[in-house]
Amino acid sequence: MSKEKTSFVYVTYIRSTPEKVFEAITKPEITKRYWGHENISDWKPGSSWEHVRNNEEHTVNIVGKVVEVVPPTRLVISWASPAQAADPESYSRVTFNVEEYEDMVRLTVTHDELEAGSGMAKGIQQGWPIVLSSLKSLLETGEGIDVFAKPKSASSGSLS
Repeated sequence: MSKEKTSFVYVTYIRSTPEKVFEAITKPEITKRYWGHENISDWKPGSSWEHVRNNEEHTVNIVGKVVEVVPPTRLVISWASPAQAADPESYSRVTFNVEEYEDMVRLTVTHDELEAGSGMAKGIQQGWPIVLSSLKSLLETGEGIDVFAKPKSASSGSLS
């Protein structure tokens, strides 16, 4: 019996171009500036990709495959923790849709095929909003935000 699946969708509007947004998602030297990780791949369908923490250990946090790539408007990747990478059922999918929207870009990130109630599902629901806010800040101001920031009040919940 397969497990119940869930999805998460986040839409943001960025004063930028589709080309710059797509580059920000796929170029490691840019992703580390707003995500604290480098997305590493040759971005060809079927290729592997890794989400590598930009620290001294260069820890691989997420692995997957490139499913579809249509620069600069669409990227689809599979997504799993390295510890679960051997289990095909553990993979979820992330779709980045980049659309021109008047003088800006509408970026829609859909993370689906997630196991409902899993730690991964909970983590991405908290992670995507701050990562995409940081991406928006970087492209609009030249500086990302601290994606590892924690709430100042213990009563406001935790992002970890």
